[in-house]
Amino acid sequence: MAKGITSRESDYPQWYNDIVLKADLAENSPVRGCMVIKPYGFTIWEKMQRDLDDRFKETGHVNAYFPLFIPKSYLSKEADHVEGFAKECAVVTHYRLKNSEDGKGVVVDPDAALEEELIVRPTSETVIWSTYKNWIQSYRDLPLLVNQWANVVRWEMRTRLFLRTAEFLWQEGHTAHATEAEAQEETLNILEVYAAFAQDVLAVPVLKGRKSASERFAGAVETYCIEALMQDGKALQAGTTHFLGQNFAKAFDVKFANKDGKEEYVWGTSWGVSTRLMGALIMAHADDQGLVLPPKLAPIQVVIIPIYRSEEQYDEICTVGREIATKLKSHGISVKLDDRDTERPGWKFSEYELKGVPIRLAIGPRDLENKKVELARRDTGVKELVDLEGIDQTVEGLLEEIQKNIYQKALDFRKANTHEADSYDEFREILESKGGFILAHWDRSAETEEKIKNETKATIRCIPMEEDMKEGKCMVTGKPSAGRVIFAKAY
Repeated sequence: MAKGITSRESDYPQWYNDIVLKADLAENSPVRGCMVIKPYGFTIWEKMQRDLDDRFKETGHVNAYFPLFIPKSYLSKEADHVEGFAKECAVVTHYRLKNSEDGKGVVVDPDAALEEELIVRPTSETVIWSTYKNWIQSYRDLPLLVNQWANVVRWEMRTRLFLRTAEFLWQEGHTAHATEAEAQEETLNILEVYAAFAQDVLAVPVLKGRKSASERFAGAVETYCIEALMQDGKALQAGTTHFLGQNFAKAFDVKFANKDGKEEYVWGTSWGVSTRLMGALIMAHADDQGLVLPPKLAPIQVVIIPIYRSEEQYDEICTVGREIATKLKSHGISVKLDDRDTERPGWKFSEYELKGVPIRLAIGPRDLENKKVELARRDTGVKELVDLEGIDQTVEGLLEEIQKNIYQKALDFRKANTHEADSYDEFREILESKGGFILAHWDRSAETEEKIKNETKATIRCIPMEEDMKEGKCMVTGKPSAGRVIFAKAY
């Protein structure tokens, strides 16, 4: 099977696109900037959804659904919010089409203009907080812990499959609380949920911290994030949580009567991760042969490939293959027996390598005689003969080992590509020659942050939590710094 995958070293962006397309994850749609997520890619996203959804429900959250369309006036109620999203909004202005006069199609009916234009949701804070006004009257109604799985539209001009598309899928949590402390705790708790998911399931190590004011979510008081490092040395924001303070409660007049009967504004949070995690999965683990999937996200964890020369051998080997598949499935392992006679074994090997299947079992006539099976690991490429007896325990243990190994490889890469810089010259030299995460002191001024961004294209990815900070001097101005922050070029 000629994969035709560009190498990472020669053209990283093209390598990424090749992986997405050739591994059957997604493809471009007829609408510019949008994508079709194909079944293999959507199965991976479903696994992410299922795991995250369980984590949300374990922490007391429930799912709901809110409208796709938002009245334009809603976005005007929170000034920072509308300013942050105004340039990315898709706007619905009419509600009807009609046949064109020349009979060659349809046109917008000029008599069907909406009284108020509708925004296709770029995020749902405004429509949800307008709803919360009806749901919240008393402290007994709090906390309100709601999540929704949905699509959103942000009219991006420069798009890339999964990483930045005009429409994407995500979850967005929106919670309401009686006190500031509860809302702050919620924001940080969800940050821990995201970090644990990234590490345990995605097998991607992440750094946790706060965003600078310029990188903060529009309308938030504080934004927290998890940041991951990709194989090209660029950072990827993998998830964010936002402490909204009382901004949206005041904008939509959401109040509650406390235990003393006094009215107060509600405190809020919002948080989300999206199909951008698919991009993180690819860029953190894949290689020049294709995907490398952590077993917890692999649609197929084990593929069994028969090798035979006669119909008699085919029947015998496939019978054994089905027996192995039944054993593995009893352990909750997803298995595919590829008994197609239309493709040669070598073609199948290449196909499943491209798709990132963690374990490949190949069974030939000689293997059956010796009661063995050839086992190949996708993460290391190592092949070995293992006993058919106890193959289920062997595979089960190996899948756990592969999950840990993929994470450790990504962690080792991050460690090797995390640097400290004490001067601006050193910072720029590291950025150009090595890339990766750079820990450097910053004087906390927007002017210095903007100067660094304009001159180097690097941004502050996150500010570590206070307990991890040590004072120093800004690498640019020499002014006092509360501690090093994490810079990188980013997606």
